[in-house]
Amino acid sequence: MKKLRIATMVTGHFTTPPPKGVIYAPMDIATWVSEGLVKRGYRVDFYAPIGSKIKVTKVVSDGLQALKKNGEETVLKNLLAGGAEIGKVFNLWDQYLIAQMFKEAEKGNYDILHIHPADRALPLALSHSKIPAVYTLHDPIYPWRAEIFKMFSSPNQHYVSISDAQRKPAPKLNYLATIYNGIDVDAFPFSRNSGDYLLFVGRLHPEKGVAEAVQVARRSNEKLLIIGPPVTGEYWEKQVAPYLDEKIKYLGYVPYNKLFQYYQKAKAILVPIQWEEPFGLVMIEAMACGTPVIAFRRGSVPEVVVNNKTGFIVDTIDEMVAVVKKIDKINRADCRKHVEKNFTIEHMVDRYEEEFLKLV
Repeated sequence: MKKLRIATMVTGHFTTPPPKGVIYAPMDIATWVSEGLVKRGYRVDFYAPIGSKIKVTKVVSDGLQALKKNGEETVLKNLLAGGAEIGKVFNLWDQYLIAQMFKEAEKGNYDILHIHPADRALPLALSHSKIPAVYTLHDPIYPWRAEIFKMFSSPNQHYVSISDAQRKPAPKLNYLATIYNGIDVDAFPFSRNSGDYLLFVGRLHPEKGVAEAVQVARRSNEKLLIIGPPVTGEYWEKQVAPYLDEKIKYLGYVPYNKLFQYYQKAKAILVPIQWEEPFGLVMIEAMACGTPVIAFRRGSVPEVVVNNKTGFIVDTIDEMVAVVKKIDKINRADCRKHVEKNFTIEHMVDRYEEEFLKLV
């Protein structure tokens, strides 16, 4: 069997793993896939800024300092530049690493380039038509993105979708496969018994539905714990903050390795998403701990949650309130088994290995 030589990258904006307080799921997925392939004997070079530490064959920085350091401080801090110019520089930090990958691939040093920010790599991949490039898509394929992907398409560029639902706006892209995200199930131990609260975990932005989760908790007269990095702005100040009290509590940012403690004792996790979310790791993290998911029927939810077995899939806030009262009908052990069967790191790495070997 061919021992693949792979180069991969996620971002030049900050190191891998990310600084404290930064949640960036694509980085976790990229790290787990890369480290998993190395364990199986493949060569994986991970392109990332200086200071990155990943258990791969080699971390390649080519002198690149992380764009963001110490929270919002950047290497551009003292430069007089407008927002548009800063945005362009953000792209260039990624493209610097991608360019180094293509230079090495031109020399015959790699069989596959596995790139997570697809948009940054399209021009280089189009102009290097003999170098196989695989993009894992982490965001929705909005119609404008579908048009861009089509404009830059070439036979050497292949897409991995993280759910079938993600493909709907662009069903004719050159897809390699749908590969579901996976997690380290040992980091999310099973709990047969729950506590007395509902849980919301995620970015505190409108598309994630934290305001809807608050409405559900209030109408069902349940406790709710909210976990996510702090935010400011009208949405939070008007639709969430006024309702925080002894029953609805905001816990702030919780480190990844502490999340299981809150998942384990939740009666259910609420996922009232307001967008076509392509996956949603919180659902499988919760189910691994035995916690059922109550989610809106959008994006990948019907592919991840088994309705009436590992949680409930609903269409409205009224329906979500109604099923909160039925949550005891879900067998928490079924939630754990579902994740062990479908959403482990091992299963995810199996699929990438299988597809990469077929491609080469």
